[in-house]
Amino acid sequence: MKRNLLPWLATFAISSTSLVPAQTDQKPYDGSWESLQKMPVPAWFDDGKVGIFIHWGPYSVIGYRKGGRGYSEHVPKMFYTDPKHYYPYMKERWGANPPEFGYKDIIPEFQAEKWDPDGWAELFEQVGAKYVVMTAEHHDGWANWDSDLTPWNAKDMGPKRDLVGDLGKALKKRGLKYAPSYHRERHQSFFAKKQYVVDAVPQDDIVEEIKRVPEAASLYGPFGTSKEFVDDYVARWKEIQTKYQPDFLWMDDFPIYTRDGNKVRGGKAKPEVQYFDDQVRLMMTDFMNDGAARGAEVYVNNKGANRNWPDGVGCLEKDNLKLKVIGPKWQSCTTFGTSFGYLEGDKYKSVESIIREMIEVISRNGNFLINIGPKADGTIPEPQLERLKAMGAWLTINGEAIYGSRYWKESGQADEHLAFTTKGTKLYAIKLRKPTAAFLISGTAGWKAEAVKSVRLLGSAAAVSSEMTPQGLQISPPSDLGKSEYAWSFEIITDEEQHHPNVVEKNVDQVLSGTKAVDLDGNDDGDTRRKRK
Repeated sequence: MKRNLLPWLATFAISSTSLVPAQTDQKPYDGSWESLQKMPVPAWFDDGKVGIFIHWGPYSVIGYRKGGRGYSEHVPKMFYTDPKHYYPYMKERWGANPPEFGYKDIIPEFQAEKWDPDGWAELFEQVGAKYVVMTAEHHDGWANWDSDLTPWNAKDMGPKRDLVGDLGKALKKRGLKYAPSYHRERHQSFFAKKQYVVDAVPQDDIVEEIKRVPEAASLYGPFGTSKEFVDDYVARWKEIQTKYQPDFLWMDDFPIYTRDGNKVRGGKAKPEVQYFDDQVRLMMTDFMNDGAARGAEVYVNNKGANRNWPDGVGCLEKDNLKLKVIGPKWQSCTTFGTSFGYLEGDKYKSVESIIREMIEVISRNGNFLINIGPKADGTIPEPQLERLKAMGAWLTINGEAIYGSRYWKESGQADEHLAFTTKGTKLYAIKLRKPTAAFLISGTAGWKAEAVKSVRLLGSAAAVSSEMTPQGLQISPPSDLGKSEYAWSFEIITDEEQHHPNVVEKNVDQVLSGTKAVDLDGNDDGDTRRKRK
């Protein structure tokens, strides 16, 4: 059994400097937030624009949530927080419920027997994704990698495969960047009576499960934000970092930072939470310095409506995030339906709305990280495959307007249902409604006629007519719109650089003050902010 935690915990029972090299080592990051705020956005991330997120684990066996919508990956805790509903469900499906039968007993059904990591990598490449984020560990305590720190891992149980490692090898063969995501920040109260408190205590039936099966303690626990939990948290990430050399440190949001009397960024934190924040800061520093030593451009995210880290540390991120404005580098981890994990019968967004959402996110300096929730056997549900392939078909035609692009001085023009991107002297005007009549780009008002060298429609060989008017460039689309569907990209070659870096709204509080998207496609998306249910 590969379970001796002591060497790891001895290494990562961190003092104020143990993860941070001495300044004399001349490493890029010195362990301070101020140093981490200087991390650059990697070119592969800024240029790549499109990523695949994967929520996959033992919770994928369940594929169910009360009400038929919402985050199914949270159901493992809901078994215990809503026993009135879930215990009868478990009794009917598995013949027993806690404490006789609990979440730990579902793990043998997570087999991944039809999983083909090379097939996944090929699909993601065909879809046009440039990076992939797969759940290494969610809040449930299960490790999808070959871990020496917990017996509850995919190599020793369930699939009996190193899911993180096998996918990483397949992706690297195709030149895709990889991030095993890390969601353990909430594990210490996930199976507790009360969440997001420092002194969390386990649910009564969890206590009884552990009493009957002592090994379950290392799956469900430890409980509370203790030094034991924090040191193990750091050690697990360090194991991932060492074994798989990820390109990105993706962490979920840390509710404990703003709950139970804490306001960490406001200088108010219980000692245990302050210790947690200090060690994670040093963990991030070690990751960034390790990347620099390997010559790898690595990056981190800053998750949550209440950001984990000071602004400027990593990219701004939130579930299903839409911004009204062009913001500092950000990312929307977006669902096809209502759940991240597999949910049978989930209600899916239309292909059209997904492609338009992707375009709008990218036009505002965002990256589009679209999530899939595979089944427990490793197959991707057909509605998700259909949407992935439609994205790929659109990007094959219109990728010039997406990859390597930058925002314009305006992200969109609502009256003409337009989104804009740029690339050098090229301006891309992307029509989010079928272009059946002439349209005017008001942001070009005042341009001289000679400023526009040519206009063409991506995916069509037909000539495009255009005319400079006092109100701006007027484009008359051809009758043959070519092969594109859902959105149409007009490439306008001009006589000067079209990127306007100074139009970014740098005040993140202002950026997040409202996340209702500007209505560019004529559909009322409504307020897209979602809370964890």
